Amino acid sequence: MAITTSINYPRDYLPLPLQDGYGLKPVSPLIRTPMVSGRARQRRRYTSTPTEASVSWLFTDTQAQVFEAWYRDAINDGASWFNMPLKTPVGTRDYVCRVLDIYEGPTLTGGRYWRYSASLELWERPLPPVGWGNYPELLAGSSIIDISINREWPKA
Repeated sequence: MAITTSINYPRDYLPLPLQDGYGLKPVSPLIRTPMVSGRARQRRRYTSTPTEASVSWLFTDTQAQVFEAWYRDAINDGASWFNMPLKTPVGTRDYVCRVLDIYEGPTLTGGRYWRYSASLELWERPLPPVGWGNYPELLAGSSIIDISINREWPKA
């Protein structure tokens, strides 16, 4: 079950997270049950797997004020889910996420910027649509297919 939210990261006023230190860490969807034989039974616990993202930003004074006020007022000091554009292996798009705990910062950097960092929880692991794992040749060749379709498809 996917969730939605009408709260958006203020992308018109704030930059996207920095590439430096940016990373994704999926939460394991598996559950293991030890057996008497010494082996373990392993199975999928759930299909909607959250993912943690480590993010950081560099803000000017004005951007830092916008971020702090948005964090406090729009997402209730980090308690609320919000939409944020993030780059993942499946492309840059909006993901439903929330802050795991209070951000770190502001830390003065370079004498004029403020560094903030946080861990985000993405509602779902960023993956291609369900079923595409059965056709790795289509995923591997998707850029060629996209080019061909755009070149050969009749104009509307």
